[in-house]
Amino acid sequence: MSSSATAFHLTAPLTSATGGRRSRRAAVGGVRCGLADLIGGDLVRPDLGRWLQDVEKHKALAVYSPHEGGYEGRYLNRLRYQGYRFLDLTARGLGDPESTLTKIHPVCPPHLGKQPIARWYFPPEVDYRLSLLPPDAKGLVLWVIEAKVLSKAELQFLALLPTLRPKVKVIAECGNWRKFVWRPLREIAGLPSAEGSTASVQPE
Repeated sequence: MSSSATAFHLTAPLTSATGGRRSRRAAVGGVRCGLADLIGGDLVRPDLGRWLQDVEKHKALAVYSPHEGGYEGRYLNRLRYQGYRFLDLTARGLGDPESTLTKIHPVCPPHLGKQPIARWYFPPEVDYRLSLLPPDAKGLVLWVIEAKVLSKAELQFLALLPTLRPKVKVIAECGNWRKFVWRPLREIAGLPSAEGSTASVQPE
């Protein structure tokens, strides 16, 4: 806890549930908060520079954000300011990542028991978005939400996707932590590190 923490004392009246005389007692508890709780932890911790360096270096990162959310938007916007375009997908219902992202894949719409079972073919998501990038775009960031439901083999493909598509960077939300942290996705997926090093910020 930082030295600038402030203690707030809360007084909670307690009443009896017997229906007779109502007795009140003052319960005093200490709630301590620091500077990060008052103005935002992402503003106090200047790690956006390391974030950009690790995205360029590792090309695929596993991120862990607080449960309350909101912190990841600052890191996303910093990549947008650098000229990246985004493809946001959820891991639930993604299917086979290799087929969905890099190959022509079939999709069967719900027939509701009345229509015949149809099959529609869609272009590869990543290749299609790459073909639509403007000339001034720096690259495409594939941001995968709820990636914690993916298997290790699926995470391994996402970690290797920037090797197959050099203009693609991968950010996978693999869980939650007390603060916004990240690690190389190759390490999370069990692949050997390309350079034998890890990202600057890791879960403690």
